[in-house]
Amino acid sequence: MEQYKEEFIEFMVDSNVLKFGEFTLKSGRKSPFFMNVGDYVTGSQLRRLGQYYATAIHDSYGTDFDVLFGPAYKGIPLAVATTIAFSEMYGKDIRYCSNRKEIKDHGDVGILLGSSLNDGDRVVIIEDVTTSGKSIEETFPILKAQANVDVVGLMVSVNRQERGMTQKNALAEIREVYGIETGAIVTMEEVIEYLYNRNCNGRVLIDEEMKKELDAYYAQYGAK
Repeated sequence: MEQYKEEFIEFMVDSNVLKFGEFTLKSGRKSPFFMNVGDYVTGSQLRRLGQYYATAIHDSYGTDFDVLFGPAYKGIPLAVATTIAFSEMYGKDIRYCSNRKEIKDHGDVGILLGSSLNDGDRVVIIEDVTTSGKSIEETFPILKAQANVDVVGLMVSVNRQERGMTQKNALAEIREVYGIETGAIVTMEEVIEYLYNRNCNGRVLIDEEMKKELDAYYAQYGAK
């Protein structure tokens, strides 16, 4: 596993973004782990988060794109932090763009925040996690209604590697339905492998008991 992925896993734990226990997801599933990217709240955390996203996006898509689109609301700070990091790390100024939940009819009018979209723009979508693919289902019409853009791909922080609407995982479904590449900074398989019986800042988050719970969860819902 690349060093930046190991560092990112520890960063999620240190930031209390990745938690293990018993959680009920929006889908109704009972999950032994939970992620909340909204818990990145400080300047230093957002700076590092943007750097990890920028590294993963560069590894997957290089610099051949124009716009980073972050769906409202959580995608907005992700897009801003990552465009800054991308400029600093790779010397290319990409534009950030996000949508509003409600269209603004005065001043800076329209549904978009940040950059406008132009015909021919190559767009990468950035999100926190994707469990069902529903957010992409909502995002695509917004993008296509603004201009004839080319959606290059999607980058999330963690691939949960569990079934979406079918027997495939959500990222695989998105690739199939929309014909775009998908990627993640890390997969849950990598997270589990790295944290299993490892002391992380004085805690072992995935011990034998938690590993059994995770194995049972993925036996029921898993889809690599």
